[in-house]
Amino acid sequence: MQYKAIFFDWDGTAVKSRKEPVDSVVELMKKLLSKDVKMIIISGTTYDKIADGKLHEYFTKQELGNLYLGLGRGAHNYSFKEGKPLLHKEFLPSQEEKLKIHGSVFLLHQHLLREYGLDSDIVFTRPNYCKLDLMVNHDRSDNLFLQEGETEMLQDILHKHGIREGLIELMKLAEDFGKKNGITIKATTDAKYLEAGLTTKSDNVDYFVENVLKPENINMKECCFWGDEFIYLDKGIPGSDAYMITEKTRIAEFYDVSEIDAERPEEVKRLGGGTMQFHLFLKQQFERK
Repeated sequence: MQYKAIFFDWDGTAVKSRKEPVDSVVELMKKLLSKDVKMIIISGTTYDKIADGKLHEYFTKQELGNLYLGLGRGAHNYSFKEGKPLLHKEFLPSQEEKLKIHGSVFLLHQHLLREYGLDSDIVFTRPNYCKLDLMVNHDRSDNLFLQEGETEMLQDILHKHGIREGLIELMKLAEDFGKKNGITIKATTDAKYLEAGLTTKSDNVDYFVENVLKPENINMKECCFWGDEFIYLDKGIPGSDAYMITEKTRIAEFYDVSEIDAERPEEVKRLGGGTMQFHLFLKQQFERK
C-alpha cells in the first residue's frame, strides 16, 4: 500500500544509535517528502539529540514542509518554517507541577531503597517527566532503546528484591505517589527506565492527527506507524511505541522492527529486521510513487 503519512520512532527504528550517520535514512526520507508524503518522527528525546540538532539542514524547504516531529514524550511538537524548526505547540508542566513530578519519583526511589533495598538513579533534567533508572549497573552504551533480554533481566532484579508483582507494581506505585503529591502521573517504561510525567507519545500523535492530517483530509487507513518498542514488558504494560496506538489512530497500520520474541498489542504486525527493515519499507514506498 502507498501511505500518505508515515509516523516513526527514531532511535532503534530509523537509526541504530545516535552516533550512527543519518545519511542513509535521510536520503530515503527526502525522496518521499519531495512527493508530499507526510513524515512524523515520534520520539521521547529532544530535538538536539536527533542528528545532533541539525536534522533540518539535510532537507530543502519544500521537503521540510512535509516533515514533523513529536518529541519529549508529549512535550514538543514541531514543523518547519523558512528551513528552521518551528515549535507548533508544547505541553510543559508549570514549575509547581514539575516539582510534584520530581517529588513523586523521589518518593518512589526512597520507597524502593527502604522497603526492598533496590538502588535506583533519577534523571531530573527532562522537560516534562522524570526517568528512574531501575538497572543502575546495566549500561546500554550507545543503544538507547530496549535491548533483547532486558525485560527478563529487570524482572529477575525485581523478584530478587522481593517485588513479586514486577513492573506493574512499580507503575502503580509511581501513580500512587503522584496522587499523594496532588498530581496525576502517566507512567511508562522501556525496562531499564521507568518514566513518570503528565503526557506520553499518545499526546504527540493525537496532536498531529488533529492539526496536520485532518486538515489535509488524510484518514488513518492511509497512515502507518513504525517502531521497535511495542512489546509487552509485563502483563498489561506495553513498550513506549505502543502509546502511538490511540483511539484516533487504532485503525492505521502498525509495524514493529524489533527482533525480540514477545507478545505485542493486537494492532501490531511484527516484521523484525531492525532499521534495515524500515529503510527497505521507505525505499519500496518511493518506488511505488
